[in-house]
Amino acid sequence: MTATCGARTRAGGTCQKPPEPGGTRCRMHGGASPQAKAKAAERVAVAKAEVEVARLGARRDIHPADALVELVQFTAGEVAYWRQRVNDLDDDDLVWGRTSEVDKGSGEFPGTDTTKEAKPNIAYVMLERSSDRLAAYASAALKAGVEERRVRLAESQGALVAQAIRQVLDQLHLTQAQLELVPTVVPAALRLIAGEVA
Repeated sequence: MTATCGARTRAGGTCQKPPEPGGTRCRMHGGASPQAKAKAAERVAVAKAEVEVARLGARRDIHPADALVELVQFTAGEVAYWRQRVNDLDDDDLVWGRTSEVDKGSGEFPGTDTTKEAKPNIAYVMLERSSDRLAAYASAALKAGVEERRVRLAESQGALVAQAIRQVLDQLHLTQAQLELVPTVVPAALRLIAGEVA
């Protein structure tokens, strides 16, 4: 079924014209206003994103604690991005922004009417939102004991590595001189690996 504008007409019926793309009203019934265009563009973007998620999103087995860690890391990157964007703004652009723009065409007074008002720049708004989300994810991760789980995982991995090293050294039948080098050589190699992993 094709969508129609649905606005009341002067004749008392409803407008049967198609709405503007992404909108709910036709051009004659407010669909061309700056606010309606902005809302329509937002709806189109959301619909596109939902299609992409449905097409690309796939089930993934992940422990909830690992999912929280990923969210914290991703959102921390988002916060860093928006912080840099805010830092790049001039002082005037931080609090004054264009809120609407009307093209007057080529009539008697051609040009563009631009309205500006004191309002936080979108980069600052996005920084606040991403910072709030980061705080929420980080808090949830701490409450879920993510750090404790990571410590336990590191300890168990360390025990496995130590056991493997002991088995290798036992099978090599090292000389006394070589055995004396183990406490120096092995920890240095492990620190190097840990540095590369981090």
